[in-house]
Amino acid sequence: MITVKEMDTGEFSHLGICVSDLEQSLKFYCDGLGFAVAEGYDLTDELMPGLANALEVSSPVELRSQMIVRGDLKVELLAYSEPAVTGSPSGSRGQLGYTHLNFIVDDVDAVAKHLAKFGGTILEHTDTSAGVRILFITDPDGTRIELMST
Repeated sequence: MITVKEMDTGEFSHLGICVSDLEQSLKFYCDGLGFAVAEGYDLTDELMPGLANALEVSSPVELRSQMIVRGDLKVELLAYSEPAVTGSPSGSRGQLGYTHLNFIVDDVDAVAKHLAKFGGTILEHTDTSAGVRILFITDPDGTRIELMST
């Protein structure tokens, strides 16, 4: 029997976020949160047969896979031209799956106001101080970003 400790589980590569407007998302994540644009790929299922199946979307597929980096964190922004994006991000930290990115900041209010200038929405009802200050903001598509200061 192989245990997880014995098995090569690989190393972390990146996390992906589907976005509706790549330029707007790049402004939020790069200009707002300090990510830098890294490698990017224009992908279609004509170039990569089976891509629609791998991405679990209908064909035809046309998208930009744009990597952004901040320190050791790499995020892939997935911007589809085809098919149209659907659904909505998690609206609760009690919802299964990916719920948020967290950033520890010196001044929660200043960072939240800064991010609002780049299309973010401050979620005032999440503002709390339970030993640490926490405030959630969303990116332009509603993906949650947690701002925390100690």
